[in-house]
Amino acid sequence: MKYFCCDERRRSLLKGQSALNGIDFLEVLDDPNGPAGLRQRRLYVYFVLPMEGNLPTAANFRIEGGERIDAIGVVAAIPGTALGSPPALPGPDLSRLMVVEVDRAGDFSTYTLRLVKATDPSQPPDGFDRLMSAVGFSFKAGCSAEVDCNRPQPCAPMAYIAPEINYLAKDYASFKQLMLDRMAVLLPQWQERHASDLGITLVELLAYAGDYLSYQQDAVATEAYLHTARRRVSVKRHTRLVDYPMHDGCNARAWIHLRLHTDAGPLELKKGEGVQKTRFFTRLKGQGAVIAPGKVDLEHLLAQKPLVFEALHDLTLRAEHNAMRFHTWGARACCLPKGATTATLSGHYPHLKPGHVLILAEVRGARSGRTSDADPSRRQAVRLIEVTPGSDPLGGLPPASPPASSPPGAASQPVTEIGWHPDDALTFALCISSEADSRWVEDISLALGNIVLADHGMTFVDQDLPQSSGPGLRSTSLSPATVPQPDPALTAKPATLTRPCVSPVAAVGLPRFRPRLLRAPLTQAVAFETDRPPASARAAMQVQSCDALPQISLRQAGDELSVWQAQKDLLGSGPDKKEFVVEVESDGSAHLRFGDDRLGSFPPPETRFLATYRIGNGVEGNLGSDSLAHMLTDDPSFATELDDPVIQSVCNPLPAAGGVAAETMEQARQYAPQAFRVQKRAVTPQDYADMAQQCAPDLQRAAATPRWTGSWRTIFVTADRKNAATVDDAFKKRLQQCLEPYRMAGHDLHIDSPLFVSLELEMAVCLRPGYLVHEVRSSLLDIFSNRLLPDGRRGLFHPDNFTFGQSVYLSPFMTAAQNMEGVASVTVAKFQRQGATNSQSLQNRRLDLARREIARLDNDPNFPERGVFRLHVEGGR
Repeated sequence: MKYFCCDERRRSLLKGQSALNGIDFLEVLDDPNGPAGLRQRRLYVYFVLPMEGNLPTAANFRIEGGERIDAIGVVAAIPGTALGSPPALPGPDLSRLMVVEVDRAGDFSTYTLRLVKATDPSQPPDGFDRLMSAVGFSFKAGCSAEVDCNRPQPCAPMAYIAPEINYLAKDYASFKQLMLDRMAVLLPQWQERHASDLGITLVELLAYAGDYLSYQQDAVATEAYLHTARRRVSVKRHTRLVDYPMHDGCNARAWIHLRLHTDAGPLELKKGEGVQKTRFFTRLKGQGAVIAPGKVDLEHLLAQKPLVFEALHDLTLRAEHNAMRFHTWGARACCLPKGATTATLSGHYPHLKPGHVLILAEVRGARSGRTSDADPSRRQAVRLIEVTPGSDPLGGLPPASPPASSPPGAASQPVTEIGWHPDDALTFALCISSEADSRWVEDISLALGNIVLADHGMTFVDQDLPQSSGPGLRSTSLSPATVPQPDPALTAKPATLTRPCVSPVAAVGLPRFRPRLLRAPLTQAVAFETDRPPASARAAMQVQSCDALPQISLRQAGDELSVWQAQKDLLGSGPDKKEFVVEVESDGSAHLRFGDDRLGSFPPPETRFLATYRIGNGVEGNLGSDSLAHMLTDDPSFATELDDPVIQSVCNPLPAAGGVAAETMEQARQYAPQAFRVQKRAVTPQDYADMAQQCAPDLQRAAATPRWTGSWRTIFVTADRKNAATVDDAFKKRLQQCLEPYRMAGHDLHIDSPLFVSLELEMAVCLRPGYLVHEVRSSLLDIFSNRLLPDGRRGLFHPDNFTFGQSVYLSPFMTAAQNMEGVASVTVAKFQRQGATNSQSLQNRRLDLARREIARLDNDPNFPERGVFRLHVEGGR
């Protein structure tokens, strides 16, 4: 019988004795530079032991095998010691060598060199081992080949007859019946079916386990598809495959106003870290504006279930910034119009800097003057970009209720000019002063300083306490908190190897470790960069829930420097990255998932984690104005008392905003399949125009024109900015950087300004008797202006009313003039491009513009080249 074995113990046995010898290995002479005619005809046969006594001759060697060339004969057998100067040999020990010469070379098949008796070819010569008296070889071993010469010889697998099994069995009853049927075949003598029988008990126990595993299989199959998945985590993983980021919600943000005692000096408000963060609470029973953590039980406060906000940045608080009055330059019945971006404050504020946030708020009723009648909707946060101190040499406001003819005071009044970001332009008209019931009401609106931005969520930090800590002390918020040892039951089955003699390495699978956070809901927040805050107050409140990250980090107990950070996914994490993913279920519970040492690192066994995290998320944080009333801080300077507390009040003048609930599974099922249908390249000119408007929100419209510039195609993108803003170099660079990822290969990109076409309009208006000429003329000039009117309407020639290639019609102008009260008739004498010599546009009642042209009529005497509007008013009085 022929065996295939994976070791060489027989060879070792031969080397350890002296009675028997055997063939060790064979080499074929295949040197093209060797002796002529001997290539592939000389075989170097090495034996295990030195050759002594009767040496084998040519009659004792036989060559077997061959396909095209067979019956190869042995012509000589020469001992190695008899060679004079042999060519390069496999080894230096010539006493173990026999050189066998054959009559011809063989083919590419495998041959066998066998050592036999001359009289009995079925037996080896005396003194030679039977198993080691033959060796396989190839005459073409020295030829180039693309395969391994040591080809494996695997053993044939054992035949296995599978039993007949009903694979439709899926529940307890069918599993039980299946096993009983099988046992009837294997043990026909066992016929007991009573429930108390031990065999029946074991069958029922296995049927129960099979029913449970069958349910798990069905659950896995259910979660494998987007439309059938029942767990939120499964839906989120499916949507990630199509690049749809299913979000877990976002926390809310709020502007908080702190009012200091008038005698208090500057105070440094620190946002803090960990449990020392500065926190703001909704109203609590029996608490003042400032809560000192050493004087109250925090758990008792949390038992009242308040909403908690935490400061996002540091701020220096000053009493003079509590509430700042507006300076109206001695005028009365004033208001800041809708769209205003500048104002004047009464007094000098040397510590008011660009970047500070103010809340412009109505604090009194415009008619009654009572604080209870103030309109809470007349409040808006603005971020300053300009603060310029100055003075009013003619004095400040007149006395509270003087005669109507009283002039302002003559003393010089210090003032501060402020300007805020255009994105924070007032969305309503803010009343400063008014006249009601024959008296003047001043300071209807004020500018509130000491504004801090805070977001929803309370920070918890696990303490490294002993496991046997007393009740009420939680050393960790994770369950479990310690990484277990690998489970031998999770050992991966080794893959089938091509070399059966190589022992496969069984890989032990990673332990199952998906700890659950014991508190909920986990905060999802967008990072706030204190060194690069948002340019405007509006931008600070406009956060995208898809950019929010779970606010949790882990540190290993006993190793404070080993910190693990939460990420959206681990697709971009390397094997050494200490990162993990938070998976939130529909009930708000959160589980942590770590990497597999390929995409993200897996923590070592017995690692114990301590968590730092925040609780509070979603629309719950969108509380109304004036809901926050308390501040909790560890800074002792805030607890110092004068005649009154140093912090007199804490409130949020504006409602909190930005809180978004977690996306539901049904929403993800509807939106995710279409998520990949997003155009991320620009091919046609319209593609470039559309992408430009997405890149620059302040663009009213963009137009793209392809041109051949001599070497390649260039796309000229013409930008029409809102409010006729200049297309400067900074804007061009910003827009070009945004468009670069969408640019098609082979296209060059250039940003340019639009072509403005100045208009010339001449109109004659006839008034009805009794109407004042100067009043009607003034009203018409306001309507036919390029400004934003006090009531929020645009003038007819406002830059945002015109864009690329838009034809200008005469009828809207005539209609606007005719609708003015007191106007009897309207006649247009001229309607054309400025400087034109024909009246074609007036006759057609329409002025056509090219695709890159934009109409303009500023009617500015300083710049007559930007368009002229001539108005002639007749009649009236």
